[in-house]
Amino acid sequence: MVIAIVGASGAVGQELLKVLAERHFPVTELRLFGSLRSAGTEYSFLDHTCTVRRLDHGDLFRGVDIAFVSAGASVSREYAEDITRYGAVMIDNSSAFRMDEDVPLVVPEVNAADALNAPRRIIANPNCTTIQMVVALAAIQRLSPVRTVRVATYQAASGAGAQAMNELKQQYNRLAAGETPSVSKFPFQLAYNMIPQVDVFTDNGYTKEEMKMFNETRKILHSDIAVSATCVRVPSLRAHSESIWLHTDEPLSLDRVREAFRTAPGCCLVDNPAAVSPEYPYPMPLFCSGRDEVFVGRVRRDLADPCGLSFWCVSDQIRKGAALNAVQIAEYLIRRQ
Repeated sequence: MVIAIVGASGAVGQELLKVLAERHFPVTELRLFGSLRSAGTEYSFLDHTCTVRRLDHGDLFRGVDIAFVSAGASVSREYAEDITRYGAVMIDNSSAFRMDEDVPLVVPEVNAADALNAPRRIIANPNCTTIQMVVALAAIQRLSPVRTVRVATYQAASGAGAQAMNELKQQYNRLAAGETPSVSKFPFQLAYNMIPQVDVFTDNGYTKEEMKMFNETRKILHSDIAVSATCVRVPSLRAHSESIWLHTDEPLSLDRVREAFRTAPGCCLVDNPAAVSPEYPYPMPLFCSGRDEVFVGRVRRDLADPCGLSFWCVSDQIRKGAALNAVQIAEYLIRRQ
């Protein structure tokens, strides 16, 4: 297949190259696109060297079967027509089209079949925090309908891109040297700190990131489920964590819940408080970075709600929260051809 990656030099674009190679995706030709700044950069893919071309309007996508787009919402909106004009399927990692009624919003472990109804040939990748949460929620939904979810996220610096990761490293280095750290990618210094704001605030006091979790979860699950989120940026480099409380229609035994997580597609249960090194008792970003799964642990009853459950989940947001999810969508489409 002829595959294109738009935003090839970014953190997600680089992860897409890794995932496509690791999963032996059937690539016969790979076209990489980026900004003027990244044009001309060369990257290795399997036994080939690919050069980034400058993204421009025209017929650059003629002959492309699938285009993975991860260059921001404004780029996605501007170039969507160019990308899809000749029949390519655009799998978009931005927020540009997620809530459009005629664009499916897909997490393959949860609602893969939605990808088959894409009249504009655009399929949206959900927000990274939403992806890992709905993979876990879907396991519970198979036991009893979930009515409400309250979630606090602990989001790594890499959620703001490769430059944000570098900024966090530089802040630690400068502070260790007794220097004043620079701040540009975050509203405040992130090193030795936590920032209870991801994205900008909306009129209701929630940030756009928090409202994404509300709206996207309902669309993916085809449900009127109510989600209340607080999203926090924390000084870790990679993999997002979430503490989740939910209410189901009926009380569920912890044995059934743990078995549901253990057997759910895309989930990995790590819930052994008595574990000692080298095993670990619950998921942590340190051990989950670079992995494909959504890791779930600390499964317990909610002491404030007889139909409530609480658990902790961690997932690599560059991988499952972006690149891997996009590739899984493409793999599903290929299987259904």
